[in-house]
Amino acid sequence: MSAPQPGVQPGVQPRVRPSVTLRRAVADDSPVLVALHLDCWDDAYTGLIDQQILDARRADEPARVERWRGILDQGTTLVAEDASGMVGFVCAADADPPEVEGHTELQSLYVRGSHWGTGVGHQLLVAAIADRPAYLWVLEGNERAIEFYRRHSFLLDGMVTVEREGRHLRMVRS
Repeated sequence: MSAPQPGVQPGVQPRVRPSVTLRRAVADDSPVLVALHLDCWDDAYTGLIDQQILDARRADEPARVERWRGILDQGTTLVAEDASGMVGFVCAADADPPEVEGHTELQSLYVRGSHWGTGVGHQLLVAAIADRPAYLWVLEGNERAIEFYRRHSFLLDGMVTVEREGRHLRMVRS
């Protein structure tokens, strides 16, 4: 029997593609990260978010590249790659001031739809925050993501914020 992995409930052993590697993102990754982020939003949110919002995100792609260069200087951004290129990424940082005292913020975790269920998201999550206390915001109605985070010991805490794309629910793991 293998030892439990940090942040994962016993009995949850995702399939992992052995050809996926993780590494820290660098500024030169910004254009590829922008394209990946936009693709992942389409995969995850089509049908949950107004299509005009999804389409508008693609219209300002050059500005997004510059924003990503700044993001890569702020916290921990890791990318997952396989033979096809980047297939996922995760951003985590200690918020200042912290929204939940003593907790790391999981700012984003996205994996291409073609790689859902393969363990890539699990690998990214564990690499970014291990089993540390953390919190995140998830779009209401994104049941796939909510269930993923529940399997990693995150719970909805009742906090809600409303953004342009919809209601976001906070999940916390202590």
